[in-house]
Amino acid sequence: MIQAITFDFWDTIAIDESDEPKRKAAGLPTKRVAREEAFVAEILAHHPSLGRERAVQGWDHAQAQFRHWWKVEHYTPDVATRLKAGFSHIDVGPTPGFDGLVQFLERMEVEISPDPIPGAVDSILAIADRWPLGIVSDAIVTPGTGLREILGDYGVLHCFQHFVFSDEVGAAKPNPKVFFEAAKGLGVDVTGIVHIGDREANDIVGPANANARSILFTAAIDRGSDNTNATAIAHTYPELLTVLEGL
Repeated sequence: MIQAITFDFWDTIAIDESDEPKRKAAGLPTKRVAREEAFVAEILAHHPSLGRERAVQGWDHAQAQFRHWWKVEHYTPDVATRLKAGFSHIDVGPTPGFDGLVQFLERMEVEISPDPIPGAVDSILAIADRWPLGIVSDAIVTPGTGLREILGDYGVLHCFQHFVFSDEVGAAKPNPKVFFEAAKGLGVDVTGIVHIGDREANDIVGPANANARSILFTAAIDRGSDNTNATAIAHTYPELLTVLEGL
């Protein structure tokens, strides 16, 4: 019996990188370029003697350190912590514009947001009429506060009773802690949760680590549905409704 359902955000509700064509149409650089350039510009504005190459080394270190935290240690420190790691690597402290830099990075995907997967909004509204819903999502650059804003813009924020964002709980998938946190917040036993997501290593292994069930969702991208350990697979939102009814 399904007691509650949790959703991943990226490539499960929102199409990752679907904001990039919007940025291009507006004459803006890609997010990757814009983020690096903002970091480098802030460093050079206050420490010009370091030079661009050294500033880029600080950015690269910040990115590598974050990947280690996320992929190896399974937690995602906030943007400020990531940037401080980059600043420290090149032996500088937070600059006068540091807080503005943090805000710029955190707001980028909110100001120009990704598109929802086709059928996501109507299906989430329908699913919310039948089961308690939660979000269990890793926050990579945009924090949980920003992801809530995007869900609000989609018109589905009210559908979710509890949110577990990695930057807020100190753990990231596949750490089972995030699913136990979701169960606690939703008031159910973790074994009664069905989690929906697109990544085997996060959204399938994570629930299994907590003895919850999972659905591999491939509407945005198929990351290996031919070799998954998920409880079930759904390729579209209409199909997801059918799969949930079957569980």
